[in-house]
Amino acid sequence: MSPEILSALGAIVGEERVLTDAESAARYGADWTRVHSPAPAAVVLPGSVEEVQELVRLAARQGLAVVPSGGRTGLSGGAVACRGELVLALDRMNAIDDFNPVERTVRCGAGVVTEQLQQFAEERELFYPVDFASAGSSQIGGNISTNAGGIKVIRHGMTRDWVAGLKLVTGTGELLDLNRGLVKNNAGYDLRQLVIGAEGTLGVVVEATMRLARPPKDPAVLVLGVPDMASIMDVLAAYQGRMDLQAFEFFSELALQKVVEHQGLQRPFDTPAAYYALLEFEQVSDADMEQAMALFEHCVEQGWVLDGVISQSVAQALSLWRLREDISETISRWTPYKNDISTTVSKVPAFLAEVESVVNGAYPDFEIVWFGHIGDGNVHLNVLKPDALPMAEFQQRCGEVSRWVFEIVQRYGGSVSAEHGVGLLKKDYLLYSRSALEVDLMRQIKRAFDPEGIMNPGKIFD
Repeated sequence: MSPEILSALGAIVGEERVLTDAESAARYGADWTRVHSPAPAAVVLPGSVEEVQELVRLAARQGLAVVPSGGRTGLSGGAVACRGELVLALDRMNAIDDFNPVERTVRCGAGVVTEQLQQFAEERELFYPVDFASAGSSQIGGNISTNAGGIKVIRHGMTRDWVAGLKLVTGTGELLDLNRGLVKNNAGYDLRQLVIGAEGTLGVVVEATMRLARPPKDPAVLVLGVPDMASIMDVLAAYQGRMDLQAFEFFSELALQKVVEHQGLQRPFDTPAAYYALLEFEQVSDADMEQAMALFEHCVEQGWVLDGVISQSVAQALSLWRLREDISETISRWTPYKNDISTTVSKVPAFLAEVESVVNGAYPDFEIVWFGHIGDGNVHLNVLKPDALPMAEFQQRCGEVSRWVFEIVQRYGGSVSAEHGVGLLKKDYLLYSRSALEVDLMRQIKRAFDPEGIMNPGKIFD
């Protein structure tokens, strides 16, 4: 990047907020993936919407590619800058204000950390329900750009369900104020929903009005050992038929072994099982616990459940949640090859059986860890890299089998990316989930928002 452009960037945000050193490039130019090496030309840290607009206008004039950067916790390479791009890190835009107790809404800068919003809501006896393992570092702008999901989707939906309005700086530097917090607004296209999940390819999300909810009352957690995947779905049907579940997660025996060994946790019970289901529900009255225990006994009688444990305190509930929530952090030391796939909930057992058959046949010498949000049809396949295997060879072997897995996804009408986005890692597989016509329409939409093609180019599609 020329000294003239660096000087122009410094004139907008201040010279001390234009970073070109190797440490900053590595920090701001990468996400949680390790496939591509970060190589941004520079990193800038704007502090206002107006500064973002000026930066994008400069980039458009100079033909500079721009990568918006949030908490960089993504798992698809969507925030990776590996081709000399200009990174816009939104960390400084982290104000929370304009709280409206009547509407139950609050205005957040794009750099607000998810946990920060959760704590803000809790202090006002409210609740922000979009929750996941990276809540302590992910940012609202990134959550919106990837339509983040997490562990409460079965009850509360995805990020898009909680965005009352947002502001977007387009690829020409124009500012769009979309929906403005309205509950009802059928005046033409809802451009807000196009932006949500667009991975920064349409512009930079700079601000959002987020909805809040009432907090769950006295949540209880139940962990069940089940003999097979079909039994998990039977348990889900039994509980959903009688109770409003807050969450319904699953993980495999190997996932449990890894977490117990490396996080210093205890097994929930002594009986081993092929899979484990984790349920959370509210205890609005004593009848809720009675109903949960009656359903547990019914599932045991049917042979769907081998053993189980239910939380007796908030501390125990948090401990049980760690069995599921600590999996990603635990297995990160093996640099797992991840596939984040989904289908409709009813098809999951047959879908998973086919995927397992292909994966186990192709990777007989690899450890396979399964977990996910099975209550909404989303499962995470994690292939752990053997220590002695070079990364390039590991990625190549996994990539070959991914196509077989995605052929199964396509046959089941599923998605090759349920919640992590497409980014760099999944764009070669987009046509397994989207038609050619859909992708062409996406390209046309991008050109309307970003005529110079500077916003996060190479992500989702080329």
